[in-house]
Amino acid sequence: MNEGQIRQKVVELARSMFERGYATGGSGNLSVKLPNGHFLATPTGSSFGRLVAEELSVVDIDGNLISGKKASKEVAFHLALYRNNPKCNAVVHLHSTYLTALSCLNNLDHDNAIKPFTPYYVMRIGQMPVIPYLKPGHPQIAQELGKRAADYRAFLLANHGPVITGVDLEDAIDNAEELEETAKLIFLLKNNSIKYLTKDEVAELSGSSK
Repeated sequence: MNEGQIRQKVVELARSMFERGYATGGSGNLSVKLPNGHFLATPTGSSFGRLVAEELSVVDIDGNLISGKKASKEVAFHLALYRNNPKCNAVVHLHSTYLTALSCLNNLDHDNAIKPFTPYYVMRIGQMPVIPYLKPGHPQIAQELGKRAADYRAFLLANHGPVITGVDLEDAIDNAEELEETAKLIFLLKNNSIKYLTKDEVAELSGSSK
């Protein structure tokens, strides 16, 4: 796809997420790597439901604005993920209901916020570490994500929301949707006895393709 087609795809997929309740108001942001090595990102304060293709931000790997509106301040942590994981070609950050609720719980396992109980979580996400709370936009978020970028596909910012990567934009969004539905199941199953996957079952799934 050329840049024009990618811009239209961003608008289309972001609107779809907005209409299905994965993003509200002006919260959340996404980005995708362009063929020329720059990055297309949602502008600061923009709504996933009202993006304009021509107004999307283009930044370089250092965060310098190339064209379009000013990028979200959180694009800095997107760039940290791109720098540290060559397989990452798209990033989605949401304040989706169930994952944000999960991020606010005490006593989460900081190595993996969701104990595996569905095969799809394991195959698509694997593990999701928790990043300790930092004020939105704090530069240390980029540092924390950058340190873990090569080893994980998704991260949970404590008291904030998820950050999900993908090999392309569709993959990142598919990962985000699977992750949100998994978090929803956690709350639906509250106070019930959950059959978690065994270590052997997780190991078998970890070698499966998505």
